[in-house]
This record gives sequence, C-alpha cells and structure tokens, in this order.
Amino acid sequence: MTRKLFGTDGVRGTANMHPMTAEMALAIGAAAGRYFRREAGGTHRVVIGKDTRLSGYMFETALTAGLTSTGMNVLLLGPVPTPAVGLLTPSMRADVGIMISASHNPAHDNGIKFFGPDGFKLSDEAEAEIEALVEAGVEPAQAGNIGRAKRIDDGRFRYQERVKSSFPHGMRLDGMKVVIDCANGAAYRAAPEVLWELGAEVIPVGTHPNGLNINDQCGSTKPQTAAETVVAHGADVGICLDGDADRVILIDEKGTVADGDQIMALMAGRWAEEDRLAGGTLVATVMSNLGLERYLGDRGLTLARTKVGDRYVVEMMRARGFNLGGEQSGHIVMTDYATTGDGLMAGLQFLAEMVRTGQPASRLARNFEPVPQLLKNVRFGAGQTPLDAASVQGAIAEAEAQLSGRGRLLIRKSGTEPLIRVMAECEDEALLAQVVDGIVAEVQAAAG
Repeated sequence: MTRKLFGTDGVRGTANMHPMTAEMALAIGAAAGRYFRREAGGTHRVVIGKDTRLSGYMFETALTAGLTSTGMNVLLLGPVPTPAVGLLTPSMRADVGIMISASHNPAHDNGIKFFGPDGFKLSDEAEAEIEALVEAGVEPAQAGNIGRAKRIDDGRFRYQERVKSSFPHGMRLDGMKVVIDCANGAAYRAAPEVLWELGAEVIPVGTHPNGLNINDQCGSTKPQTAAETVVAHGADVGICLDGDADRVILIDEKGTVADGDQIMALMAGRWAEEDRLAGGTLVATVMSNLGLERYLGDRGLTLARTKVGDRYVVEMMRARGFNLGGEQSGHIVMTDYATTGDGLMAGLQFLAEMVRTGQPASRLARNFEPVPQLLKNVRFGAGQTPLDAASVQGAIAEAEAQLSGRGRLLIRKSGTEPLIRVMAECEDEALLAQVVDGIVAEVQAAAG
C-alpha cells in the first residue's frame, strides 16, 4: 500500500495540522494497540516518552486514550530521550514503545515514533499494517477490558544508569570541562547529570525548556552557541544533542564542529584496533562523506551504505551482524549498548578516548579530510512532485554526466519534511556548486 502517514522516522508534521492532530493521534494509538495486543490473554503494555514540545501534552493524552481503548496499559515516562524508550520497552516487558518527538525539527512540529517489543524501531511492513488499521478503524475493547495509565517516575534514572554502564568501568572525567548543549529538549536533565556523576565540570547550554524553544538556536543543528561557550569558558570539548537526544555533534576546544562522520571514523578505527568492530564494517547512509569511505578503506575496513534514515542503518546492522553504524547528521548506533542512536552515549565514547589517549578533542575529531560536499534543500507545496518534471530529470542527468568519475550526486525527497534535498560531492568545488545550483534552480521552478 502507499504510505500516507509514515515517513522515514514515524509520523511527523506541524502540530494541529494533518497528520499531527489529536484526532489522528487517537486513531494511531488505537491502531497500534490493536496491532500489538496479544490475543492469548496476559497484560498488554506500552511505554510512552516525549520531548519538551508544548504539543507533547496533547499527543500524550490522545495516544493514551487510543491505546487504552483497545485494552493496552500505558506507562508514561514523561520527558526522556528517544533511546530511553528503546531501552525501557523491552526492560519493562512492553509490547510497544512510543516516542513523541519531531527530533531536530522546530517546536511547532511533532512526531510519533514506534519501537517494537525488542526495543528496535518498526519495519516498513509493520508501519504499513498500522497505517492500514488507521484507515480501516478498529473495534474498541469491551468496557471491562479498557486499559489503565500509570506514570513512571524513575524512567530517566534507569536510562542514565544504562548510559553510564557504556563508559569504561573505573574511568572518570575528573578535571575535564565539558559544555553540554541539550537543545532545550528531552535530555535537559539526564545529560548534565550523567556527565557530573562521572566527574566532569559541566557547563550546560539549552537546559531551560519552555515548550516553545526546543532546537531554537541551539542543539546539534545550531551548534554556534555551544561553540562560542566552549571557547569563552576554555572548555575541553562540547557535546551538542538534538531535541530528542538521539544524535550528537561535537565541538573541539577551538570551537570547531565535528559531524557524525568524524565521530564514526574515530570509533570504527578504535574498535577495529581492539578487535571489536564486528565484520570490520561500519554501516552508514548514502549521505556520509566519501572521505570517510577512503579513511576506512586505508585501514582495511568497509563502509556499508544504506538509504537515509537511522532505522535503515540499524536494519542492516542487525541483518548482517554489525555493531557500529550511524549517520553524518550525528545518529551513532552501538548495538552492543543501545537499540537506536544515542547522542549522549556516543559523546561519552568520545570523552573516553580523550581520557585514554590524553589527546585534545581537536586531534580526535579530525580523522580524515572530507571531500567537498554541498547540500541544498528546496521546499515544495502539498501535492507537488517536482522530481517528476522533465526539466528536473534533464538537469539531474546532465549533472551526473559532469560528475562521472569525479564525484557523486544524491537527490532525494526528505522523509520528515516537505523538502527536496540536493547533495553532491566533488574535489572541484566550482563544478560542485555549478551542478547543485543548476538542479536546485530547476526544482524551484518546478515547485513554483
């Protein structure tokens, strides 16, 4: 069936506009409850977490109503990082986990992400079945079988203990000054507390959410404030999370930003040295820089690419037995410790390497020279399909011919926003700008 609700990371959109309305959340909750409820008796349980968006209250309530109407018992975690839901779903023997978040999007957006009973994100097939149930409608449970809802007060603390368990036993961060930017999001309490408990001097940024300031000029997509704070305070490193804390961007002591590719390069190289990089392979998406692929190849390691979306990275990791993967945007997935990207956990891995080697962040965060890469986004209106236009197809074909043997081109529709993403890589920066700008102009004309 054609997917109308689910994108690359659950259901997402502007709050109080289709599909992110209270009515739709109610229907999605009922559909998910029907899909996951076991028919052979026993309890039926779902855990729900959320980030700090104002609309989270509305969606939490609507989802709870839909789920309990089908007999599911709901455990409400409150504001917690997305990876906490992945952790606590199997830990609490739940049938399903739900995270209410639009990740790095602005506060007016929100989303609904699902985790299966194993703590991993759902497959496309499972999401399609839930979507079919939304369209068809579901029969509610009989009055005596309606579910209950209960708030869980210690979910954040359980998550924090799991995060700390991924840090080398006995190692401490004494004497290290760390800026932590929580994007006024889900980790605004968990991340500073974990770093402090491990001994760091913590300088918090983005830790005063008000429901409307999540990702607002802060966090992994806007690291400038954190970079300025690192330099101003003479900090050793900065860690920037996004709104639901499943991705991370690092800042060295000079204020220079390092993306997920550089972090993955460091971790893959180190894990390979310790003979713990399964299959000698790092899994990343088509967006990761060609420089990362060359870096790994020089060390006899492999880069396996997937389509964009951290859950596709995880699907390949699970299918082929790999244990390290992620995205250039900062999702770092370590299946030895977590079921999804965990920005805080990845940040701790970087800090551990700083402690182990005695090297500054600037040395560890620059592992390869990136091939020049240019990414531009073009917004389009509802119902528009600019990529289907003959003029756009012609521009893409011409660009591919120009880049043949010299670089690569990637054109895709975003799975989370109404955007066409135009990305190219090439050592010749003039040619790079020429091909990207040419395609962008044609897409804009087709979407105009």
